[in-house]
Amino acid sequence: MDRAGIVETNFRQRVAAADWPEGEPPRGPLTASDAMSVFRAQCLSRALDLESRRLQQVGEGYYTIGSSGHEGLAAVAHALRPTDPAFLHYRDAAFQIARSAQVAGQTIAWDMLLSFSCSSEDPISGGRHKVLGSKALSIPPQTSTIASHLPKAIGAAYSVASAARHDPEHREFPEDAIVACSFGDASANHSTAQGAFNTAQWTCFQSIPLPLLFVCEDNGIGISTKTPTGWIRQTFEHRPGLKYFFCDGLDIFDTYRVALEAAEYVRTRRRPAFLHVRTVRLYGHAGADVATTYLSKAEVEADEANDPLLHSARLLAQSGASTPSQTLDVYEQTRARVARVAGETVTRPRLSTADDVMASIVPPKRECAPTNGPSAEARAEMFRGELKAQKDPQPMSRIINWALADLMLEHPEIVMMGEDVGRKGGVYGVTQKLQTRFGQDRVIDTLLDEQSILGFGIGMAHNGFVPMPEIQFLAYLHNAEDQLRGEAATLPFFSNGQFTNPMVVRIAGLGYQKGFGGHFHNDNSVAVLRDIPGLILACPSNGADAARMLRECVRLAREEQRLVVFLEPIALYPMRDLLEDKDGGWMTEYPPQNERIAMGEIGQSGSGKKLAIVSYANGYYLSRRVQKRLEDEGVSTRVIDLRWLNPLPQEALVDAVRDCERVLIVDETRRTGGMSEALMAMLAEEVDVPLSRLAAEDSFIATGPAYGATLPSEESIYAAAKSALGGE
Repeated sequence: MDRAGIVETNFRQRVAAADWPEGEPPRGPLTASDAMSVFRAQCLSRALDLESRRLQQVGEGYYTIGSSGHEGLAAVAHALRPTDPAFLHYRDAAFQIARSAQVAGQTIAWDMLLSFSCSSEDPISGGRHKVLGSKALSIPPQTSTIASHLPKAIGAAYSVASAARHDPEHREFPEDAIVACSFGDASANHSTAQGAFNTAQWTCFQSIPLPLLFVCEDNGIGISTKTPTGWIRQTFEHRPGLKYFFCDGLDIFDTYRVALEAAEYVRTRRRPAFLHVRTVRLYGHAGADVATTYLSKAEVEADEANDPLLHSARLLAQSGASTPSQTLDVYEQTRARVARVAGETVTRPRLSTADDVMASIVPPKRECAPTNGPSAEARAEMFRGELKAQKDPQPMSRIINWALADLMLEHPEIVMMGEDVGRKGGVYGVTQKLQTRFGQDRVIDTLLDEQSILGFGIGMAHNGFVPMPEIQFLAYLHNAEDQLRGEAATLPFFSNGQFTNPMVVRIAGLGYQKGFGGHFHNDNSVAVLRDIPGLILACPSNGADAARMLRECVRLAREEQRLVVFLEPIALYPMRDLLEDKDGGWMTEYPPQNERIAMGEIGQSGSGKKLAIVSYANGYYLSRRVQKRLEDEGVSTRVIDLRWLNPLPQEALVDAVRDCERVLIVDETRRTGGMSEALMAMLAEEVDVPLSRLAAEDSFIATGPAYGATLPSEESIYAAAKSALGGE
């Protein structure tokens, strides 16, 4: 008999014999009827775990990481309100089951078994993954196993108080909500989790409201690696700004009492708290995991003797809520019901095509209240002394600043956050005056932690805001990119479009900064941003385009709930001249507020057919200089500005080069993994035109005079163009 069978046999025999494990007597405010409700949730969670293992054995189920040993979380759910958003640990089926009893119309056993069998009728993921989650229960689905959902819990909690000051049109959370997020003791050590704890403390230290309840489920082990005894208590009991509570998750009366106290503290004080819940893990990590390969039999049996369901049966008997025979009847009836329902759910349809699987990568559009934009009077007040300058040519950095101000004035749900975006106005002055104009709660100076910055934005998007997080340099994204890949982009996919992360992430990046910063500030790698399904990557080359594209990016986030990254080429921020000193050829006027550049719309300079140069950002700027040289030599040329790097503007690009004799791709990202690979492949499939490319070397970027040595230059582009022309 496997360990699951042993645990079940022990439960039946010991309850029948009233052979109870040692424990404290029932105490606290949990009533007899509520205790029975919690126990029923625990029984259903256990029955689902056992059924998931049986389904896998017969080839009808696909997930066996269960909640056995963590059923005490049902009491935590009972202590919270069903409108309190909860970002759950993957072992928290009992929490969701208990919460479902608080909301009318739920069919939780049916729903979860549809998820186990990967049915397309699964109400949360549509058969894409076994995840906990429910729109009706305020539980966004999580696929995180390393606590990467904690940073967005910070943003969600911050948004509760922020919404009271700037009520967003699509607000989801009640004004008195608290946010709960749960995780395992092993995950508490992950850098993402540690960053979230630090951010919560940092926020609390400044008396900023943050109604957040961390729930750490401590079963003492992560897969096979033990958590040192006392480690969680030792490291969290005395953290400044993070109130510590402990409960025995084997005891539903104690868990409910302490969780109620912790929730009340968070709700009334609007400060974060840490609820440390003692649990055990039964059966090993997952169905294929045999715990006795890395734990002694005595250790395994000790945990099994502390089966939470045994403790609940003891407490129910001692409190008079249920007799042992009645308790066993509840358990057996639950097991039989789950087996009966499973027999039906395995017959339900499953996903079968790529289109079916991918249907929720792009979230659904949502209705937004129409707006005519800010009034002339409001703009005049905001841009006092600057309206005249908007009619004169300006560099990109200033035009982006004006575009951000106009957008924030028009849409009060836009919130910016990032290191130095407020008081300093950004490293390059792009966000100057915005904090003065809109306040510290809409232009937020964050701590130096990119995971927290992105998570902050993701969490605020859950509550109807349109966040605009700033990552100071592209190189700084890479330590936090999973917040976009594993959290923001996957949310609509694993929720069948029910939960979304509409946001615009601004990143200063790419190369060509003369003699400054090396690869930390001149990063030309965008591969990760093009590799995330559903993510839109926009990259302007001049100020007017930047303003128009930024407006489209905000529209895409606000109305179409898209995840957008707006990549701003640093070296072009201050660019003024194009062909010669002081010609002002790269400055533009601030475009009228109603002008946008739609996603997929490219730019083009010239209409020559001899050669089409396809590029973007700095490459487009340099190619425009080369274009003048070629035209002076009688070579008719056109230069294409991609503008949109993901998804590629395929239709527009193919139309733009189809009638040309040759195409040269100029790519400032690296030869391997850069933009040129995708462009070459796409054009080779679509047009019958000789193709060539010039890309950056597969190298990091140096500091000092060699800053551009590995990047395309005007001379190397000119040489590549002449080569493509065959020496003409």
